[in-house]
Amino acid sequence: QVQLVESGGGSVQPGGSLRLSCVTSGFTFKNNCMAWFRQAPGKGREGVTRLYLGPNDPLYANSAKGRFTFIQDKAKNTVYLQMHNLKPEDTATYYCAARLGLCDGFKLSSYDYWGQGTQVTVSS
Repeated sequence: QVQLVESGGGSVQPGGSLRLSCVTSGFTFKNNCMAWFRQAPGKGREGVTRLYLGPNDPLYANSAKGRFTFIQDKAKNTVYLQMHNLKPEDTATYYCAARLGLCDGFKLSSYDYWGQGTQVTVSS
C-alpha cells in the first residue's frame, strides 16, 4: 500500500523560505514520477514541479522557476520542495503526488497516489 505523507508547511513572511517534505512508503523510488501540486483557496489544483525519479532534471512551472527546487533522497524514500523568496501568491495547500511510470505532465487524473496536503501561508 502506497502512502505519501507531507510535512513542513507553515506561515512565513514574504521573502522567506520553507522546505516541504513528502515521505513515501510502498513506492518504488526509481523509474516512477513524483510531483508537487498546490491549491490556493477558491482555485483549482495546479502543478508546481515534477520529476521522473532517478538521474533526471525536474521540470518547473513558470511560477516556481528560480525559486523552488525539487529534491529527491532515495535513501530516505523522501522528496522535498525547497521554496525560497516566497510570495503571498504562493499561499496554498501543497500536495505531493506519485505516478507509476513516466510522468504525464501535470494532469491530475494521471497521478495514482496523493498525500494529504500541507498548508503554506505567506503573509506579512
